[in-house]
Amino acid sequence: MSAMEELEKIAIRHAQEAVVHDREGKKEMAVSAYQKAIECLLRIVQTYPDHDLNRIYSQRADVYRTRIRVLQDVWVTGSAKQTNVNYDDSATTQTNETAAFDDLILKNPPSVRWTDIAGLEDAKKAIQQAVVYPSLRPDLFPLGWPKGILLFGPPGCGKTLLAAAVANEIRATFITVDAASIMSKWLGEAERNVAKLFNTARKASQKSPAIIFIDELDSLMGIHRLEVSGETRVRNQFLKEMDGIIDKKNPIHVYVIGSTNKPWTLDTPFIRRFQKRIYVPPPGYNERLEMFKLYTGCLKTSTDMDLERLATLTEGFSGSDVMDICQSVQLKVNSELFESGKAETGGDPRKIRMQDFNEMMEKRKPSFSQDSLGAYENWFNNFKAL
Repeated sequence: MSAMEELEKIAIRHAQEAVVHDREGKKEMAVSAYQKAIECLLRIVQTYPDHDLNRIYSQRADVYRTRIRVLQDVWVTGSAKQTNVNYDDSATTQTNETAAFDDLILKNPPSVRWTDIAGLEDAKKAIQQAVVYPSLRPDLFPLGWPKGILLFGPPGCGKTLLAAAVANEIRATFITVDAASIMSKWLGEAERNVAKLFNTARKASQKSPAIIFIDELDSLMGIHRLEVSGETRVRNQFLKEMDGIIDKKNPIHVYVIGSTNKPWTLDTPFIRRFQKRIYVPPPGYNERLEMFKLYTGCLKTSTDMDLERLATLTEGFSGSDVMDICQSVQLKVNSELFESGKAETGGDPRKIRMQDFNEMMEKRKPSFSQDSLGAYENWFNNFKAL
């Protein structure tokens, strides 16, 4: 066994001990075990900086730190109770739990329409068939309709925009959940949060369709070597709730849309529950051209601008990359105005030239490697479900 594997083994053992002590109310022992697990994880990250699981180990360390803070807050509350035996904080506790759950949810979707998204016609069509049409005429779907939709692809290519657009299209309650936040409360609380999440969506669906959007789905449903029983229970709870949603005999209009940049890390039982698995690829030439037209439309540009040339130069860039380039050029020109001292007197920036974009392109690279595209396409060929 290598030194790294030995550290992983020790970290898992300390984490499991911490969970046991935590359940038994042995707070001091639980905190000590959590701290030892954190030390092992951080030692792995520091000693093996190129290890591909370092991000997961760092997340686990953050989870354990959060639990330590919670336990220490409990001690303070406990000592305060002993000074006043008539003190009843049940209402406060319930309020705090509700507030903590509400913190996990963002209920206001971005104001995005289909027309705001350039390209991605296959993805739009698949989502319309699965979500929009059944919402408009459920009577036409006696066999039910897909309620689990997985959007996967490189970062910055429009997965979140697609989810927000369909929510606006059907005027749905849009519940955005951060998977990492759910997992940071995994010890007991996370299972209840998952149940509350789906109950909230069910209640909302009585008035209008409800969409649960889970970003970074792999952090909740991925396969990890370093995993303790608490996380397994959370995932099982999620599977149980998903089964209740996707039941073909249940006409409820609750949809679960998951987004991930790493579909190959998802556990097989979760893949099966997302009946639609949609690849969201980087934008092609025509899509990039439309993006440049959209983003430069509100800027003052000179007559030498060549958007077709820019669309060609940005081969392999994501939609987010294209937006960042336009924004960076805007910052460059505005900075010149401020540095000249004319901004304070109400002066306007000069027009943006093609040379500004050329200079910015020399400083920019795509936010993902071209080699990674092959991995997405291979996974899509193995698990496609449009």
